[in-house]
Amino acid sequence: MRLRVIDFFDPWRSKLCTCPLKFNLNPYTGCGHHCIYCYARTYIRDFDRPRPKKDLIHNLIKDLSRLPKNALISMSNSSDPYTPPEDTLFLTRRTLKLLIENKNSILVITKSDLVVRDLDILSNGNVVVSITITTNDDNLSRTLEPNAPPTTKRLRALEKLISNNIITTVRVDPIIPYVNDDLNMLRELIRELSSIGVVQITASTLKVRGDILNRVCRVFPEIAIKLRNLYAKGERLGNYVYLPRDLRLKYLLTLRDLCYNEGLAFTVCREALQISTPGIACDGSTYLLKKE
Repeated sequence: MRLRVIDFFDPWRSKLCTCPLKFNLNPYTGCGHHCIYCYARTYIRDFDRPRPKKDLIHNLIKDLSRLPKNALISMSNSSDPYTPPEDTLFLTRRTLKLLIENKNSILVITKSDLVVRDLDILSNGNVVVSITITTNDDNLSRTLEPNAPPTTKRLRALEKLISNNIITTVRVDPIIPYVNDDLNMLRELIRELSSIGVVQITASTLKVRGDILNRVCRVFPEIAIKLRNLYAKGERLGNYVYLPRDLRLKYLLTLRDLCYNEGLAFTVCREALQISTPGIACDGSTYLLKKE
């Protein structure tokens, strides 16, 4: 099947991926949020300069004619559908409208509160929105994700989505040792997310390749030696170096306990650890299936 702007998510079916079969759609190439830990910056040229896909809408219409009406489409996995140019270009908005008219199920993954602009469209479809929140501290979120809206704006966006009956999950991803791994902070964050009405938390630890570790160490030089030493003791899975397995388990089991105490489902993403809530997919698609 020849597609132009839609592609298979994880087409090589990595053993680390536990997501159901789905398609991936990025209205933009690159992203303007400039997250210091972003993995896509290691393989997409000029990633920090977001630009719209050429002839996106024309090619999307062609692609949709080749897909099943109920195909599951994720937006987006190598960019953010609400990267700053979307504020004026409306490509994601137009894309969502087409997908919903085509009866597709949609996963929206973003760090931006701009998503609430499109509530009028989202509320008409089979949609789950996942917002990434790495800390409850606005100052730290600005350091980790310089051009993304701060945490407080993302929390307000969650409240508005939920009040409009949009199912939401949150990605606490990535957890970085010595940066956003404070237990009290995580406990407060999970409690707040539970009180808002989030149904699921997906967590993951920082995985490094290319210049990811160097980027983090440049921003946090005071922990650079300790962080490098941790990853020197880590394990390689696929193309990434992971934290040591016992440390990953410690972080993620602690976070799982916090989630369970608040009545939230918990999943991990590409961690090679069987510790997620049984029957729950890490991408939030479980809730789409329940709505069909």
